[in-house]
Amino acid sequence: MSQPAAPVDAGLDPATSAKRTRLGSSRVPIFVVISAGGVLGALGRYAILTAWPLSPGQFPWPTWTVNISGCWLIGVVMVLATEVFTGRRLLRPFLGVGVLGGYTTFSTYIADIDRAATADAAGIALVYLATTQIGAMLAVWSGATTTEWVLGAARSGKAGKR
Repeated sequence: MSQPAAPVDAGLDPATSAKRTRLGSSRVPIFVVISAGGVLGALGRYAILTAWPLSPGQFPWPTWTVNISGCWLIGVVMVLATEVFTGRRLLRPFLGVGVLGGYTTFSTYIADIDRAATADAAGIALVYLATTQIGAMLAVWSGATTTEWVLGAARSGKAGKR
């Protein structure tokens, strides 16, 4: 009887180890740019939310504005990253994931809903819940559509000048 072959540990296999090292080293810059972008986005959000205080039971305009404007910018960045700046590998991670991920705050959105509901403002909580979800989707679409339109107009203008 023969013994079953021992499983190969990927960490001991030279081919897999070399591949992992190449993959790992390519992730470090992405992780760094996402982190740096996240810090910048979070600082921007913090500045807006600090400058625009909110009382319990009020519609959370500061968080709503941050999330909707951030979603609009996500639409803009995604079009620019995929159509204009295609060779910039770190642009989308830096701006889309880092800056705008740190800027938008859907965790605060949930906390704001809870605060409004706890402050006997269930109507505000429901309106906020719905308008943020609908507004975020419309903002991404609007940002992407507007950017595509502007790019198309710019391309048409350049084509007409030739």
